[in-house]
Amino acid sequence: MMRAVRCHRFAALDKLGKPCSPSPIRSCLQIDEVPLPPLSPNKVLISCHYAGVQYPDFLQAQGLYQIKPPLPYIPGMDVAGVVIDKGSDVHDDELRIGDRVYANTALCPDGGGGVGALAEQVCLSSQAVFPIPTSLHLSSVANIGRNYCAAYHSIKVIGNVGPGDLVLVDGASGGVGMASVELAKARGAKVIAGVSNTTKAATLGNAQAGADKVLVYGRDKESYTKFKKDFRVAATELGHPEGASVIVDVVNGDLFPTLLSCVKPLGKICLVGFVAGQNPIKPGLVLIKEAQVVGSLWGRWARTHPDEFRTNMNEILNFMAEGIIEPRADAIFDLKDYDKAFELFERNEARGNTVVCVKSDTCFNKQTSKL
Repeated sequence: MMRAVRCHRFAALDKLGKPCSPSPIRSCLQIDEVPLPPLSPNKVLISCHYAGVQYPDFLQAQGLYQIKPPLPYIPGMDVAGVVIDKGSDVHDDELRIGDRVYANTALCPDGGGGVGALAEQVCLSSQAVFPIPTSLHLSSVANIGRNYCAAYHSIKVIGNVGPGDLVLVDGASGGVGMASVELAKARGAKVIAGVSNTTKAATLGNAQAGADKVLVYGRDKESYTKFKKDFRVAATELGHPEGASVIVDVVNGDLFPTLLSCVKPLGKICLVGFVAGQNPIKPGLVLIKEAQVVGSLWGRWARTHPDEFRTNMNEILNFMAEGIIEPRADAIFDLKDYDKAFELFERNEARGNTVVCVKSDTCFNKQTSKL
């Protein structure tokens, strides 16, 4: 048997599956003893040292994410750990016992659905497992899927960002937002980071994400108007008076029309999320701006383009290993305090990469944010 965090009911749905006033997230989760996962020929058994927890994991436990796993389920998509066994079809030129790896439960061809990481052991298809450079601490790669893969899909696959581009990222103090800033800078672009308040702006300014400008867009029409003016000034100062080549939007809601005013003609807005809710998109505004609005979901593309995705994964890991992106975990919690990781998102206090240390004897001694 092994320990695993399991969600036993959805916090924001009633017994009939209808939306209701959310229960505290900790009331829906608990640590259980569950059977060890069985090994099959094409799979790899991993001792989980760290598991990432991000906003989609919190939404999923509320029952508000697009994928609702059967209850009870083990949350978590991102795993960082060590290979402890492998099936007969997994050759040594792929993976060896003892390899330090990152693994993603959403990449398994036979299912997984982006859950199962918050457990002492995880068994996954070798296609979903990636060796990591020896210079990287396991905690620093425990959010690659939720954060960096999502960001790189917008920055590289959709946006084809490079030197000469200006990228605007909203929600830039969050996991995907901060990763988008880092990856756009790694590819040589100028970056304007947008956040909702001055506290987050200060947090981002103290981080190593490297935005060229940090602007506050607020939460009302007056502040959105000011943000548009501030963006035009900043974009011009950075040599891009026409606006952003690519916008990575994780906020949506009432902010979206403002974002449309910031994109240059024929520029792209990558829709990654909607933490501020979903509002109808007015096609007239899209037409006038000659903008491309593109949904950005990396999982399907990764499963249908495994070689290209592995190339992208290696690029992200190399950016970290070479110090182009700072490898980091911004908040680490012991397994017994897993609920505190989820509560960061419940209180809208999470910044960057949030990690649960599953194997306590390897836990990095950082229980509070580095930012």
